[in-house]
Amino acid sequence: MTEVLTQLFIGGAWVDAADGATMPVDDPATGEILCHVADAGPKDARLAEEAAVQAQPDWAGTAPRARSEILRRAHELILERTDELAHLMTSEMGKPLAEARGEVAYAAEFFRWFSEEAVRIDGGCGTLPDGRNRMLLSRRPVGPCLLITPWNFPLAMGTRKIGPAIAAGCTMILKPAPQTPLSSLALAGILKEAGLPDGVLNVVTTSRAGEVCEPLLRGGRIRKLSFTGSTAVGRLLLAQCADTVVRTSMELGGNAPFIVFDDADLDVAVDGAMVAKMRNMGEACTAANRFFVHRSVADEFGRRLAERMGALVVGPGTRDGVDVGPLIDAAGRAKVEELVADAVERGAQVLVGGRTPEGPGCFYPPTVLADVSPESRLMDTEIFGPVAAILTFDDEDEVLRRANDTPWGLVGYVFTQGLDRGLRVSEGLEVGMVGLNTGLVSNPAAPFGGVKQSGLGREGGRVGIDEFLEYQYVAVPVR
Repeated sequence: MTEVLTQLFIGGAWVDAADGATMPVDDPATGEILCHVADAGPKDARLAEEAAVQAQPDWAGTAPRARSEILRRAHELILERTDELAHLMTSEMGKPLAEARGEVAYAAEFFRWFSEEAVRIDGGCGTLPDGRNRMLLSRRPVGPCLLITPWNFPLAMGTRKIGPAIAAGCTMILKPAPQTPLSSLALAGILKEAGLPDGVLNVVTTSRAGEVCEPLLRGGRIRKLSFTGSTAVGRLLLAQCADTVVRTSMELGGNAPFIVFDDADLDVAVDGAMVAKMRNMGEACTAANRFFVHRSVADEFGRRLAERMGALVVGPGTRDGVDVGPLIDAAGRAKVEELVADAVERGAQVLVGGRTPEGPGCFYPPTVLADVSPESRLMDTEIFGPVAAILTFDDEDEVLRRANDTPWGLVGYVFTQGLDRGLRVSEGLEVGMVGLNTGLVSNPAAPFGGVKQSGLGREGGRVGIDEFLEYQYVAVPVR
């Protein structure tokens, strides 16, 4: 494993937790401890907050081009260290090295994208309707931010939040998931090397999220929260933000429908399913959760998907030829096991997989279930594992109703060769994103986010920087 600094990063310095606490970082492929990192407490949170608050005025006044160049240099440094960062990510998170390298490229692209957006922050001017007043509009950084990232894409989720914050002129505290702190610490080192001033980015790794985050959100000095994680935690954080009306953007849970119509090209649909289901071992908020397949093609689609899933090689992500790494931890695997068992008890047929292998590590085989009951728990629970659950449908109105029958609305997938139907169903889905004849929707140039209980706001794309900016309006009378 690549060596990284394992301390907190506060005010541009690497420091131990104030109380000396540390926490282990485990390898999910073996269950062994990789290393220990600093475990921040409330005092460390206050120090990080002070550093961010003190750095905010100067950083807000920094030239947009200077902010842009820092992001550009960091983008180049990330790409130069692709193998190093990929091995680090695989060690702490488990995904195969090929996927980890793909994430490094994806993560770097957010810095390049927002380096370009930093110099395009605009305002405006105009004459008000009364004709006697002029209107001047400017856009300003919202202020110090708290960024909370998940474990499943530990590098990309960091750059997707840090990039627009830097571009907008905001300082920040980053709290990565306790399972995957090493990628975030490596990223802090890269940004320091790229010239980011002290205090602009502070990283607090902690197993005590409530003790660290709640005082920051209720204290009045943090003005923006960007969170990616579960809907349940998102609701809790929204309540904590209410006291001081902290601006929030949230990317929460998903329950993505994957719809295959009778006129779909099944080769394209199965290819799309492999991406939408198996990216990151199924541990993605965008992962296809419910496969609705037209009754006339369900058997053939299930057979082809099971054949493809069954051919995947499961093992440690560092091993050559491995397609599917371990799940993040024992609790994550136990959840998948319980959901599959419940579906089978309700009549689902296991086409492939479905049995936990013996031995160390949190492995679970790629699994395809057919004839799944709509009453199964995995129909309204985010699976977060390599399990494809197939249900059948007969007509368009029916499948739209069933696809939308969920409190979540992040992403949906539609496969059909009919343009009219594709657009009609895409527009009928209550989601923030749709993959039409594709299983991949994530792109730094596109706005990422959902509706209903899948979140608030968007990340990436031209609108991603808007979450970190406020408008100021100046009225100028002309006599």
